[in-house]
Amino acid sequence: MKLPKEIREKGDLSATANKGKNCSIKGCVDKAIRSLSENSWKSYVEKADLKYYDNKHHKIYLCKTHYKEANKYRKSQDKLYQKKGFLENSTTVSRSKNWD
Repeated sequence: MKLPKEIREKGDLSATANKGKNCSIKGCVDKAIRSLSENSWKSYVEKADLKYYDNKHHKIYLCKTHYKEANKYRKSQDKLYQKKGFLENSTTVSRSKNWD
């Protein structure tokens, strides 16, 4: 169901914003806009030099600024380990025969 433009606000519709969760980063008191799995995002958050509080649900709640930092690091790592196509790394081989 699509809501009218007047009613629709991104902050109001996000699930974590409705629950009133705060950012899990130590020293941050902003409202969380994302709840991320601790298993998949733990390394990205720690390597972005962000310290977070553990919780029993194994979730990391991030506000907009901290999510942007962690996601920037994640994208840089994904670019480094991106799979290359089959033909991108191959060299062209001449198939013509030399009859000399």
